[in-house]
Amino acid sequence: MNISNETKVGALTVIAVTLLVLGFNFLKGKSLLKKSNVIYARFSDVGPLEISNLVKIKGFRIGNVYKIDNFDKDVSEVIVTINLLEEVNIPKNSVAIINSSLTGNSSISILPGNATTFLAKGDTLVSSTNPDILSKVMGSVDPVMANIKQAVDSLKLVLSNLNSVFDEGTKANLKTVIANLKTSSDNLSVLLNSKDGALAKTLNNVETFTGNLNGNNEKINATVDNLKNTSQKLSELEVKETVTKLNNTIAQLQGIIEKANNGNGTLGMLINDPRLYNNLQNTSRSLNILLDDLKLHPKRYISFSVFGKKDKSEPLKAPLADSINNQK
Repeated sequence: MNISNETKVGALTVIAVTLLVLGFNFLKGKSLLKKSNVIYARFSDVGPLEISNLVKIKGFRIGNVYKIDNFDKDVSEVIVTINLLEEVNIPKNSVAIINSSLTGNSSISILPGNATTFLAKGDTLVSSTNPDILSKVMGSVDPVMANIKQAVDSLKLVLSNLNSVFDEGTKANLKTVIANLKTSSDNLSVLLNSKDGALAKTLNNVETFTGNLNGNNEKINATVDNLKNTSQKLSELEVKETVTKLNNTIAQLQGIIEKANNGNGTLGMLINDPRLYNNLQNTSRSLNILLDDLKLHPKRYISFSVFGKKDKSEPLKAPLADSINNQK
């Protein structure tokens, strides 16, 4: 049986068109060999999302992006058609987000909710925005860049202040200070010279002195012991003499007190004999009477004509009241 060329060309054309349709749908994520379900998701911005990008739940692929359409002429929202290749139960309160990577590949991740009812064919998912990695990186870099810019501005200000401070006079002073430091360093090097330096000679003298001390250590110890013994003996001697004198003084004082208590001696008689007190009191009373009488009758004791004739009234026998009050 001979097949004409026209038939062969027609058959090849049909096969090619069929393969083209199958490949196109395959690239769009729609398989003609499996029964597929379509659900939708509405986004305010899909970013780098493209047709045939993966759709996953918990990292598991359940479908592809089949179509991306605008919601209206103002493109207020973007409608994404999702072709499900797997039979999965998606809770109605699940949320769809778009994930982006640095390589430019994007995908839709469905975060399952906790509802007991599931999405049916043609239902629409709730969507949420998820910043892409580049946005996250830029968001983290922006504060760092701001801090770097602030640090650079501060450094510029410091350098400007330094330039204003370090004028020609200040620079000349700094050069002088540096030259003085160099001179001081040279002098210090000479001082610290291990052979001829003054510090080395001083250390040698100190070493010699300590060597002599070490050689005479026994003599020094003996001298210190002798001084210690001498000072101890002197201390004991002085303490003993002082204690002896104190005891003698206390003994004498006790003897005086005993005599006074017993009425022996002048002090004892003065303390223990009441007659002395009575005699002193009578003498004081008589003296007061005499003085009061002298005040009242001075003519009795002085017979000059200046005072007239002699007073012959009787003398006082008791002191006046004011004299008694003064004695009290």
